[in-house]
Amino acid sequence: MTRSPVYLLQAIASALLLVAANLTGGTGAFATELPARQTRVSIVADQFFINEHPTYPGRNWRGHRIEGLLLNSRMVQGIFDDLNPATAVRWAYPDTAKWDAERNTREFIAAMPQWKAHGLLAFTLCLQGGSPQGYSKEQPWINSAFAPDGSLRSDYFARLARILDEADHLGMVVILGYFYFGQDERVTDEAAVIKAVDLATRWILTQGYTNVVIEVNNECNVKGYDHAILQPARIAELIARVKTITDHGRRLLAGTSYAGGSVPGNSVLAVSDFVLVHGNGKNDPERVRKMIRETQASDAWHIMPVVVNEDDHFDFAQADNHFIAALGSNASWGYFDPGKSDYSDGYQCPPVNWGINTPRKQAFFNLVAEITGTTAPIVATALPAPANDASHLMQK
Repeated sequence: MTRSPVYLLQAIASALLLVAANLTGGTGAFATELPARQTRVSIVADQFFINEHPTYPGRNWRGHRIEGLLLNSRMVQGIFDDLNPATAVRWAYPDTAKWDAERNTREFIAAMPQWKAHGLLAFTLCLQGGSPQGYSKEQPWINSAFAPDGSLRSDYFARLARILDEADHLGMVVILGYFYFGQDERVTDEAAVIKAVDLATRWILTQGYTNVVIEVNNECNVKGYDHAILQPARIAELIARVKTITDHGRRLLAGTSYAGGSVPGNSVLAVSDFVLVHGNGKNDPERVRKMIRETQASDAWHIMPVVVNEDDHFDFAQADNHFIAALGSNASWGYFDPGKSDYSDGYQCPPVNWGINTPRKQAFFNLVAEITGTTAPIVATALPAPANDASHLMQK
């Protein structure tokens, strides 16, 4: 993909700001002037706005209000790498027999225009990814954009900058997670966790990104988190901390997510700008509706958007499925397709084919296009190509 000189200057500025963040605690002492950003996300009551207009303006679908929603997909491995040589071989591409973090990000970026063309406005990334096996009790791999002391790893943040730049160009919002259970222990202690939150938040702000909202950690109430400050009793401290960090009067919108079917705690609801809940667990649309009702009936509830940003249980052939249940509850919904590490299925298990290349992916994007009134036709990305054939790369 050919990039303009402005894009290259932006990448250089990103690297300089990362060095400045680690050396100065994120104060941006060596900040380089960046091009103006094109995409600004905001919240008005229970609706998301992009560039001062509600998303999907005026759109209704089968009696459901779509205006103000943020239809999304879990694409957390866009900057994935494995720093453990013993496990990195598991993610090898079939045509090269090697794992390649840069190729993963290049192909992610190449696929993004397809997602947007079919009405998708947001996706979730995570600085510590998600399980590259879909569901894992043990996580021996090392995938963290944070060094043990909480400082920022330059290669991860260089890849992140390229994705955020493309999302800004396309008019897309990124739900950026900081921590993932099973990888949070890669950061040494609570002081390092706080340092990581501070540095990452300041980096986003000093880069000038206005299309990013923060999911402090994924499913805070699962048992896998080692650090107490990332667990339900204290995670509100970090949400509040993100909100207090500002740059020229601007701050980031922040929240955290809970495991499938869980109702967020009152301390989290009280400080959150939006609610993140998950539909994982079992295929039961009524369970999704109940989770949203109970969340909105909580003592600490205040008017804000509800977003399902991870749901692995749905059947698009059903007249009533998790997607439809969320829309009927005026909540945004997010597709989660873990896959099989076969460079074909799913969007979480590397090596990932980021295209719309399987019937399952096509069913999701077809439905998004219908719901949002998008007329662009589905263009399926080719399946993995033989070795030495560059046609496996994503096509716009």
